Amino acid sequence: MVKKIIVLVMATVVLAMMLAPGAVLADTPKVKLGNEVLLDKYRHLIDGKKVGLVTNHTGVNSKGVSVIDVLAKDPRVNLVALYGPEHGIDGKASAGTYVASYTHPALGIPVYSLYGSTRKPTAEMLKNIDVLLFDIQDIGSRTYTYMSTLNYCMIAAKENGKQVIVLDRPNPVGGVIVDGPVLDEGFETFVGVDNLPMAHGMTAGELAKFYNRQIDADVKVIPMEGWTREMVFQDTGLPWVPTSPNIPDLDSLFGYMATGLGEGTGIYQGDKFKWIGGKGIDAHQFAGLMNGAGLPGVTFVPEYKGEAGGVRLNITDYHKFNPAKSGFYALAYAHSLNNFQVPKSKSSSMKDMVMFEKIMGSTKVGQWLEQGLTPRQFVEKYTPALDRFKEERKQHLIYGSNTSPSPGGQSEILVYVGGNQVLFDSPPFVDDSSRLMVPLRAITEAMGAIVQYDELTREIFISGRGTSVLFTLNSRTAVVDGVHKTMDTTPVIKNSRTMVPARYVGEFLGAQVDWIPSQRVVKIN
Repeated sequence: MVKKIIVLVMATVVLAMMLAPGAVLADTPKVKLGNEVLLDKYRHLIDGKKVGLVTNHTGVNSKGVSVIDVLAKDPRVNLVALYGPEHGIDGKASAGTYVASYTHPALGIPVYSLYGSTRKPTAEMLKNIDVLLFDIQDIGSRTYTYMSTLNYCMIAAKENGKQVIVLDRPNPVGGVIVDGPVLDEGFETFVGVDNLPMAHGMTAGELAKFYNRQIDADVKVIPMEGWTREMVFQDTGLPWVPTSPNIPDLDSLFGYMATGLGEGTGIYQGDKFKWIGGKGIDAHQFAGLMNGAGLPGVTFVPEYKGEAGGVRLNITDYHKFNPAKSGFYALAYAHSLNNFQVPKSKSSSMKDMVMFEKIMGSTKVGQWLEQGLTPRQFVEKYTPALDRFKEERKQHLIYGSNTSPSPGGQSEILVYVGGNQVLFDSPPFVDDSSRLMVPLRAITEAMGAIVQYDELTREIFISGRGTSVLFTLNSRTAVVDGVHKTMDTTPVIKNSRTMVPARYVGEFLGAQVDWIPSQRVVKIN
């Protein structure tokens, strides 16, 4: 009896601790998703607008509730259309299967397929919306088509004058590993829409910013809260939803780039990206080569599947494992063991390009295989272009690491206009005159003003709040309602964006501008 009382008391104490103010339950997510941040802090971006949503079964909040259901039940949101990527809205269609459009049985709104008769939203699909939300979980590989859908949506939005809001999500293999050959110009396809390496180490929001350097669409990214570059999905505390039929779990996710690169070579993946091999390969030799390469975070177990010899991945450290590099090592060593025939396109026409070259984003990898180069020589060959990509990538990153601040994303310096945070597609910065510089169009639109730019004269004309302001690039003189004003800094072009001093823009338009240095926050009212 005494023992029972002691156990009951201990259980009560533990429960009280769990329910105490400030207590964090073990399964509380560490990361707040973009779709939750949208409704908490940026609801004004969709209030009173007709909303289209690009999503699928992975578009859930931190409690696993579908964002479709969340928006459909919100009385302040007018959800008028859905758009689904490869595998469909429910994620059940197999890879490459045609998906038809239909009407949602419960909501009575169109569900447009972006993997059917078209892969880019048409003008007809977009005509009844004001803003297009994007909320799909990616897996971090250039060849996975969900981020290709994002790219195509941005292009369509630009063509049709619509805004895209990307609700950001983690890169599940982390934001640190960046590896593999960079896609060459002329090899852009739906399994590689931009000049990215195989593992890009970017989130959907960061990719949107990277894509937009060429598209120049009206794109806003709603960043996550709590995510850092070192985090793999297991660190987030979020529920994992299988992204497609062949990615049912995290081991399949991490194995995707390591085992799925042999399209058309006879070297293939098995057990949903957990095994790689082919006919004519000695499994033990293959395992010996792979284990001898010293690839971090993984060991390779020899295993036969019928006549095919191969290796099974045994991932020992998900943070150190480099799936892209492991995949190219596997491909090169497999070729050294069975000398498979390298698939080649019959012509230079995009229409005739074989899938192997689409996946590689180049003919170079095939040439390296035929030349008998070692995996280390592969890496030496692709590293210069990869290093250039890494440098370009920096200006599009939103999130920092555990030990360093954000590389200039929205969380670095926050700007609020009328209590609403302004989202920028190029990070604000403090110039040599200690003035905060912000993207021109974003700040003026947030203040309800209209902006015009004359490329010939390099003049910026802003009108709003009963005032007209004329700036000139690289000039310290501004003209406010016909009166010349001298500034201590100048508008400039940076990262292909026109940047203007926030204080001068705000005060010239009659607003009060307050800078709170301790919070790195600017408030304009």
